[in-house]
Amino acid sequence: MELRHLRYFVTLAEELSFTRAAARLHVSQPPLSLQIGQLEQEIGARLFHRTSRRVELTLAGQAFLIDAQAVLARVAEAADRARAIGQGLAGRIDIGLSGSHFLGPLPHIMAVYAQSHPAVEISLHELKPAVQLQALRERRIDLSVSRTPVNDAVLSSTLLWRDPVAVALPVGHALARRRQLRLLDLRAEAFVMLRTDSSAHAQYIQDCCVQAGFSPRLSQRVQELPAVLSLVAEGMGVALIPSSLQGLFPGRIKVTPLGKEAPHADVYAVQRSADTSVVAQEFVRLAAAGS
Repeated sequence: MELRHLRYFVTLAEELSFTRAAARLHVSQPPLSLQIGQLEQEIGARLFHRTSRRVELTLAGQAFLIDAQAVLARVAEAADRARAIGQGLAGRIDIGLSGSHFLGPLPHIMAVYAQSHPAVEISLHELKPAVQLQALRERRIDLSVSRTPVNDAVLSSTLLWRDPVAVALPVGHALARRRQLRLLDLRAEAFVMLRTDSSAHAQYIQDCCVQAGFSPRLSQRVQELPAVLSLVAEGMGVALIPSSLQGLFPGRIKVTPLGKEAPHADVYAVQRSADTSVVAQEFVRLAAAGS
């Protein structure tokens, strides 16, 4: 039994006329009659009463019509679902990210994406940057939102948005009166920094200080940027932070831009280069275009 048999049967059952059913199916009457005969033979029951003047469903035909319509409806739904997934309009995305990304454009990007792709389920996984990359390579997540681009034989990165680094100072700090700072202006300061063992971006920031001519004197190391700012607000040191975080702790922290030498904290989407997930690719495309 083929889907063609079911379509021919349902059409004839709805029209109750070989002439009208054949026209609707764009076939001639003999092939239609042959297909119906083959279906009845396979089922082992007459589905239609045929006379020279009319066609009627038998009791077996009436029962079979209900199931045949349900089968065709399920097939159509399956085709629609597969088509939507193939076009990036349905499915699931598992995204690895750090807590600080909720403080930038990402929540707005996700809200816009969810409105235009309501059939896509987005699952967020808050993980340390190094753990994100491991999860990505092991296919436990579909993409990583990271401040460090990775491009190798397995992974590739797409820029989502620019985010220059600025200086976070406690309100009342002597340098807070300056409209712009240089990295070297911070050489005598105590720093609150991220842990370098779990964040390549933290190591990059530390290296930028060394290249500017000094090794940062550490006050504290923590794992998340909000914790960095909380300690700066309490006067425990200064910090180099993404500009997108400057709205935190208003009145307690002064965020001052750096000059042309400013490091960057740009945000990237890191994916598997050979990934065939159209849903994830579409999310990255819209995120990069809309940020």
